[in-house]
Amino acid sequence: MLQPYPIIVEQVEFVEEIKKSRFITMLAHTNGREQATAFIQMVKKQHPSARHHCWAFVAAAPNNSVELGFSDDGEPSGTAGKPILAALQGSGLGEVTAVVVRYSGGIKLGTGGLVRAYGGGVQAALKQIEVTEKVPQALGYIFCHYPQISWIEILLAQLGGAVVSSDYGEMVELKVSIDSRNVSILKQSLKDKSQGELQFALIE
Repeated sequence: MLQPYPIIVEQVEFVEEIKKSRFITMLAHTNGREQATAFIQMVKKQHPSARHHCWAFVAAAPNNSVELGFSDDGEPSGTAGKPILAALQGSGLGEVTAVVVRYSGGIKLGTGGLVRAYGGGVQAALKQIEVTEKVPQALGYIFCHYPQISWIEILLAQLGGAVVSSDYGEMVELKVSIDSRNVSILKQSLKDKSQGELQFALIE
């Protein structure tokens, strides 16, 4: 069961110069790998002459270890993408992408210097963000009779849910979104109130 988690409200940017190299760190809310990739590509287009565009993302809930990604983009292995990802994971944020653009100044920073520059830039940018809480939703269907709609809507409202769409035929097909923590309560309440007639069919 997914618990609520913090997400970024607005994109932020942090700029610093280290030994004549300019580092521009950008953070954005990105829901899923597709949005994360789109944000990375957008930053690359904004800074076409930069030497490196290093990035990392946590594309889903913060505890979802599958939806992670990172790239050193030509920097020595382990000096950029991993420190960026470590900073993101340490923040506890979900659905977030960080891109750090580097305009090289010709002075070598060394592997330790690069790790500090990339990870530190993200940590500094994280201090600027505003967050909001995202409550993961579960989607599913309820098939019911017309007179049952009103009490179903009241029940949903009590459980942090709502009807997304309705299809009226011989019976009513309600597509429902609900706080994922309350799915089992909804299932039991429907069963109790309808004497076992109604069910909530979860869309996996």
